[in-house]
Amino acid sequence: MEFDPKTPQFFTSDASSFASVSAHKRWPVIVTGAIDDLHRTVGDVTDDDKAKEGKSIIAKFTTLKYELQHDRQLTPLDDDGESDIASYNKELEQRGNPSWHNVAWLYAECYLYRRMETFFALSKHWKGYDVFGRQKLSTFKSSRPAVLELAARYRELAQDAASGKQSEGKSAEEVEQAERLLFSEMCEICLWGNATDLSLLTSLTYEDIQKLQGSQARKDSQSNIIVNDLGAAFETMQKARREKKDGERRVDIVLDNSGFELFVDLILAGYLLSSGLATSIVLHPKRLPWFVSDVTPKDFSDLLNSMVDPQAFYTASDESGKTHPPLSDKEVADVQFLFKQWSEFHQDGKLILRPHSFWTTQGCYWRMPHVAPELFEDLKESELVLFKGDLNYRKLTNDAQWDPTTPFTTAIGPMGPKSGIRVLAFRTCKADVVVGLPAGEDEKLRQLPDGGGNEARKWAWSGKWAVVSFSDGKA
Repeated sequence: MEFDPKTPQFFTSDASSFASVSAHKRWPVIVTGAIDDLHRTVGDVTDDDKAKEGKSIIAKFTTLKYELQHDRQLTPLDDDGESDIASYNKELEQRGNPSWHNVAWLYAECYLYRRMETFFALSKHWKGYDVFGRQKLSTFKSSRPAVLELAARYRELAQDAASGKQSEGKSAEEVEQAERLLFSEMCEICLWGNATDLSLLTSLTYEDIQKLQGSQARKDSQSNIIVNDLGAAFETMQKARREKKDGERRVDIVLDNSGFELFVDLILAGYLLSSGLATSIVLHPKRLPWFVSDVTPKDFSDLLNSMVDPQAFYTASDESGKTHPPLSDKEVADVQFLFKQWSEFHQDGKLILRPHSFWTTQGCYWRMPHVAPELFEDLKESELVLFKGDLNYRKLTNDAQWDPTTPFTTAIGPMGPKSGIRVLAFRTCKADVVVGLPAGEDEKLRQLPDGGGNEARKWAWSGKWAVVSFSDGKA
């Protein structure tokens, strides 16, 4: 806490904030979903000892849910052998052993998922079990229309780039303008990919998910990007390509959600490598199940495995018994093109997966230079570090009650100017904290239907609005 900014954080006791909504409504639903998943899994277990232990883990989840709903104090985490437990417990004590309905939202939410992990880590038969895994894969399967659309679009672009067709008959200026537009399109696909964040949208139907994805949905949402620094990011990438034509130009992506969002992250990664805007991509997943749908290394392999035989994956009946029409030969070929390219990038060391324990600690990224200095130094080697999603944005800014006109470069503190790190944050707004807005923008958005008025910043809770914020820490 000593390295955090002095600006107060959002608390679950603030009835006008999304922190309060999370503590009272979202978290109990998420824990209930975990209990339901375990009941289903335990029901299929034939080993008596494993089944018995599974039932004891269900009992721990039930206790956790009771504590959440009845505003009990957060209790110290049981030591599961990982180094971060002591830090969690020390901070819990520093915060005065708060209760669930009167605690800093960011700390409590991280604590919630870290506590769930101890249930499995301390078990004999359930180590590594992802209580959200079934839900992640099911949601990705529901994304079939958008996956097929993007696979076709990407294959066409990649083949045009390889043949030089994109630059035929065009001046250097026209080629650069075309590249700028394509970069923006790829980034906007990546930005809106987290519209299906499972921790927020817990009751989506198959049809709801389809509406949130696809090209028309992205076009409709373009005007909802209220801060857009993509131009500055593109200029930086172009300059690096010119000045380091034969050198290493690495881009890092600090991942957010698995499934469809990871799919679009890989679309962006493939584009950056194919276009020469980057020579390598380092992906940063979480080391344990986190915030329901965040990417773990297993989610990465599960995604690639689903693309080996897309016909089987996308036509298999779902849990309700509903079957789906077969893919066309072209659709199969489009998805397998992506699988082949991404697999080759991975094998060639151009697409690297690098988990780190820091990403599942309880604190903000202001702490990184002090508590994870080796990670901080490593990120300096990158031309651009892309932080995906709402949680990364909250951690960059300490989930603090900044005035919304506060510059992004100020709100990210040691990650900002002179840090040696170029930060690009892609975020659809699903929490109160927001910075870098023009004067009067927050007030205007509050006056919209469901905007919150003078009482709350409800416009920033739905994921309808987005910010793309850039800080050049190498300038």
